[in-house]
Amino acid sequence: MEEVVRENKTMRNLYKIPASGEWKIPVEAKDDGFPWLAIRIFTPRLKAVVEFFAQNEITYFFPVKYVDFEDRKGRIQHDLRPVVHNIIFIKKNVALKELKKVLEDCPYSLMVMKKEPERLEFYEISSKEMFEFMLMCNPEIELRKYISEEQALLKEGTEVEVHYGPLKGLTGKLVRQNKKYYLLKEVPGMGVMVKVSRWCCKPLKMD
Repeated sequence: MEEVVRENKTMRNLYKIPASGEWKIPVEAKDDGFPWLAIRIFTPRLKAVVEFFAQNEITYFFPVKYVDFEDRKGRIQHDLRPVVHNIIFIKKNVALKELKKVLEDCPYSLMVMKKEPERLEFYEISSKEMFEFMLMCNPEIELRKYISEEQALLKEGTEVEVHYGPLKGLTGKLVRQNKKYYLLKEVPGMGVMVKVSRWCCKPLKMD
């Protein structure tokens, strides 16, 4: 069943969608050495959280996908919408003390994900891993799937690097599903899988 949602005039500005409606690689997608943090949101007001980060000059990212929606005239249109509404990623390119202050001042309930619940350290996503995750979230890729963190952890596979094709240079776990091979990239809270030929992949040398 196709997903149909009502049009919202604020959507285009919120998701940084150009007038053409076409997705472009986000300016945030760069391997600049700064790690990222995954934030779990305990409010349905994603737009308000995004605006708060923007006002505080915090660089953020969240995956989007194409869905069909019904406009005011009852016509079915095609546009971009968030993949999930309770997770957003922010770049840690300011001092941790300053970033914590911004998060504490946020009027909405947030939680920075940690590797282990009982530890104080935040789960940092490396610049390279986040860059590759963003590229794999390209909604123009048709054979792409999003899965939960729990599902990603259960996937068995080999850590590989893609050596040929449009995904050349990307790394992840080579997994199999329904007789097809996918490159799986895991980040705190979710995972993304993109179809790939296993012949284009070579196992990573583990230290």
